[in-house]
Amino acid sequence: MVDWRPVMGIVPPMSVAEWTQAFNDYKQYPEYQKINAGMSLAEFKYIFYWEYGHRVLGRFIGLLYFAPFFYFLVRRQIPIGYHLKLWVGLLLGGSQGLMGWYMVKSGLIDMPRVSHYRLAAHLGLALVILAYLFWLVLSLLNVSRQGSSRAFLRGTYLLVGLVTLQIVYGAFVAGSHAGYGFNTYPLMNGDFIPDLAIAISPLWHNLFENNAMLQFVHRWVGAAVLILALVLTIKAKQSGSKAIWHAMLLSFCGIVIQFLLGVFTLIYVVPIELASIHQAGACVVVLLMVNLTFRAQIPQSAK
Repeated sequence: MVDWRPVMGIVPPMSVAEWTQAFNDYKQYPEYQKINAGMSLAEFKYIFYWEYGHRVLGRFIGLLYFAPFFYFLVRRQIPIGYHLKLWVGLLLGGSQGLMGWYMVKSGLIDMPRVSHYRLAAHLGLALVILAYLFWLVLSLLNVSRQGSSRAFLRGTYLLVGLVTLQIVYGAFVAGSHAGYGFNTYPLMNGDFIPDLAIAISPLWHNLFENNAMLQFVHRWVGAAVLILALVLTIKAKQSGSKAIWHAMLLSFCGIVIQFLLGVFTLIYVVPIELASIHQAGACVVVLLMVNLTFRAQIPQSAK
């Protein structure tokens, strides 16, 4: 889909003429010219419906949020203190649609794929929305904040920061197709860090533009996340708080599974099924981290 129609775009091409026009439009862009030249109309419909389904799902999610929000807003049944928070959620959702189109546009100019920076921004915003809404849910359900030591809380914040960095680099790897090289683990074709990973000058450009370096960072930030999660799990066990211990243990288990999914996705050369499960695993880890961070907060009454 090479255009964005927020309202009318809900209706796909219906006639042969409309499909032909949509296909001819697609032929004007790099993805067809450089990758899919010669594809049939049936093949075009297959990739069209993947994108179409994604956009329709986004609209459905927006409606699923807006309809009950508007209902309770009109009936004045929104709890005190949540009006602005729910408006922010609506604004974030609308921004995600704009961000998605901004991402798609990057693949319609010179490159036959979207910018890995814009892909990271689109994924990142989706996970921010997920985390934000889940935090509101925990608050509305009056989930108790057990509180934890300040040292453990700082460690939790550090873990959240590393998980965030890992997700950003995961998007960089996906958007640049960096997972299709160096498909061995833990070494990269026999090297801890291959010469190719530092081939670009100036050196810092490698952190953003070099596929080998993108994969290297994603590998070892993932290992750092795993190690820190293990340390915090041990600390949580020693804390004496069952709620914090259970939340941390769930987070650690989710991180272990996500780590293993990443390794298998790499060594099997990024099969779409594993890659999709790995991406879904990132969403689960985000939810687990929100739950942990929420519960580990020191209650206001104790401050």
